[in-house]
Amino acid sequence: MFKKLLASGVALAALSGAAQAADKTLVISVYGFAQDAFKEIVYDPFEAQCGCELVVETGNSVERLAKLEARKDDPEIDMAVMSTHDALSAARKGITQSIDVSRLSNYDKLYDIAKDPLGDNLAVGYTFYATSIAYRADEVTIESWADLFQDKLKGRVAFPNVSTNQGPPALYMVGKAIGDDAADLKAAIGEVAKNKDDIVTFYERSSQVAQLMQQEEILAAPIGRFAWGAYSKMGFDMAWATLKEGQTGGMNVMILTKGAKNEDLAYEFMDFWLSTEIQTKLAEALVDSPANSEVKVSDEIAENLTYGAETVESLQLLDPAVILDNRESWLSEWNAQIGQ
Repeated sequence: MFKKLLASGVALAALSGAAQAADKTLVISVYGFAQDAFKEIVYDPFEAQCGCELVVETGNSVERLAKLEARKDDPEIDMAVMSTHDALSAARKGITQSIDVSRLSNYDKLYDIAKDPLGDNLAVGYTFYATSIAYRADEVTIESWADLFQDKLKGRVAFPNVSTNQGPPALYMVGKAIGDDAADLKAAIGEVAKNKDDIVTFYERSSQVAQLMQQEEILAAPIGRFAWGAYSKMGFDMAWATLKEGQTGGMNVMILTKGAKNEDLAYEFMDFWLSTEIQTKLAEALVDSPANSEVKVSDEIAENLTYGAETVESLQLLDPAVILDNRESWLSEWNAQIGQ
């Protein structure tokens, strides 16, 4: 009888442990991009490690930031990923809290630019990308951002709309090329406006540019490195421009919500994502360029990523505060000179 009771007690304890594991839930907010790959590489392995449930909410930056703000006094989401300027916006609205980086065992492995991109440990970078000019090397030569407006490219070039993530960085580099990189971007927007009739489209989506390049309607366009894979497989003599003013880009970061209900799990998940193993797998799947400096990939994989210390150090990233404080005036200036 005693043995039966003991066995029952063990069974009940096991059931209780299982129930507690099932009650452990982490809610994250992420981009909708490459979710099948993230599920296989990040989400499912993390659930297996933590014995918890991972609830993943996706959407564009505007939608996700609005939801975080609406629930900031009683947050549903524990951690989120977004661009540096959106993360700064969230911090200014009191949505986030500083991250205790001592709880991240992989923090010291990160490139320096990813460790504290907002200050006060309000975010940790997990990926970044370069922005340069993809072009047909058999048709034109591009050595400067100003070369986008050369005679050979009249009617054969695309440029990102100012409202896109690629727009402001590209304009910033155009400004540097013409000797005026002021934060108001007026000179750069003016230069684009002067040449607007020779620009095929002010694109909203990177897929739109790839299609135009494949159809040979354009010969050059500023793009993010994450999109380069499609161009390298087009069968043309495509090149990624090495520009005398350098290349720009962007960074995505992790944030921790203020009052997160599952803070311990959030730290465990962030550390898992930043690990050399997971960052390597994401890089090999061409999902994200690694912020973890220990990641090693083949030359073939590296060709499609923003990869390596030299490349990372060369990035001229716009300060997120500059983006946040100026984007409305940029849009106004753009609409006034170029139109919607």
